[in-house]
Amino acid sequence: MNTKSLSEKDKEYFFHPFTALKAHEQLGGKIIVKGKDSTIEDSDGNKFIDSMAGLWCVNIGYGNKEMAESIHDQVLKLSYYHAFSSFSTDLAVELSARLIKMAPVPMSKVFFGNSGSDANDTNAKIVWFYNNALGRKEKKKIIARRRGYHGVTVLSSGLTGLDNLHDGFDLPLPMIRHVRPPHRLWEKEPGVTDAEFSQILADELETLILKEGPDTVAAFIAEPFQAAGGVIIPPAEYFPAIQKVLKKYDVILIADEVVSAFGRLGQMFGTTAYGMEPDIITVAKGITSAYIPLSASMISEKVWRVLADGSEKYGAFGHGYTYSAHPLAARAALTNLDFLEKNNLVGQAAISGAYLQKSLREEFGDHPMVGEVRGQGLVAAIEFVASKAPMTAFAPSEKIASRIARRSMDLGVITRALPAGDSISFSPPFIITEEEIDTIVKTVHRAVDDVMKEIGR
Repeated sequence: MNTKSLSEKDKEYFFHPFTALKAHEQLGGKIIVKGKDSTIEDSDGNKFIDSMAGLWCVNIGYGNKEMAESIHDQVLKLSYYHAFSSFSTDLAVELSARLIKMAPVPMSKVFFGNSGSDANDTNAKIVWFYNNALGRKEKKKIIARRRGYHGVTVLSSGLTGLDNLHDGFDLPLPMIRHVRPPHRLWEKEPGVTDAEFSQILADELETLILKEGPDTVAAFIAEPFQAAGGVIIPPAEYFPAIQKVLKKYDVILIADEVVSAFGRLGQMFGTTAYGMEPDIITVAKGITSAYIPLSASMISEKVWRVLADGSEKYGAFGHGYTYSAHPLAARAALTNLDFLEKNNLVGQAAISGAYLQKSLREEFGDHPMVGEVRGQGLVAAIEFVASKAPMTAFAPSEKIASRIARRSMDLGVITRALPAGDSISFSPPFIITEEEIDTIVKTVHRAVDDVMKEIGR
């Protein structure tokens, strides 16, 4: 393969997402050309264990033959049809029914999109339509959390609680608010129990709702665990305390399960893992293991009935996408769910996840520059600190996590530096082996040691 030509074309023509543009223009990047199981290969023939499953999404691994054959067959049968004006396809119907049947709490209908970002835009519009139909014209504000990740569209970027998605874009939009996340390392005061910490955060949420006016606050959106914000696992008491406040002020709960749904935590849904009772659930990524883009918003009967009755006033629900419920995506989702179930990959994720958590804690728990190893199921993070006593973050200019991730890649393991602080994350395919986990952990430890030597630690 003519790598030089590809590299030059990449720098000249391809506008990369989430990339330092000036640096890429000068230096270029990796061009991935092959993938099988948990391993990917670049245009130079270098192979890497992908400990991130792409972007938290290739749950069944790369190069799955059943998926390839299923998608191929569907292309020949029906490559496309839309879902507007009461049209559907057999696959969209079957997938909707399957999702409602497997939903972690009672749900009524499914709205399909293409990504988690557009699904959360859909959810906001549903919430606004819902309140308009009820005559609550002022009840439109949405509360999210700092360090939360909910997408990159004009609205969902604002819901995301990360500054780099706001700066330079005039975001967030004016109806969005943020509260603190349940991040024990930096947000919880010494000596405070998890239950007390959860209640403090719930009280802060209530204070904000009262400040804004309960008749103006429409929804609260939360990931079961905060993925891109640092793999932040909430205390067991957190969502029960939060939901008590939401119910008190009639605020809809949106569970953003884009990363957690379909087995990442060793359970089918994060909603179940953390005792959430949402009115709307966002899913994407793991629904097709990223073989074809697809997202879905699962809507409760409480919300659906208001939407349906409201359509008598407002007419046809004026929202949707050309590719909503695309038959290739629906086929990929059904095949993916079949593969997960018949191979017990959610159970395997629980077993492999326990091994990953144990291995990371044994390898890094006592490391002087590691503030915390955290995670649950087959997802984890290591957060690096300049000092443990007192707990002190590295200066952002040192870019410690980014340097460790780059060094790990040089050594053959793909991890990911997360944007809020010095954390690197792990979210491998469910088919990852213990031997591969061992390689990941040992390789990252070597990368950490190399970077610490560079900075004189």
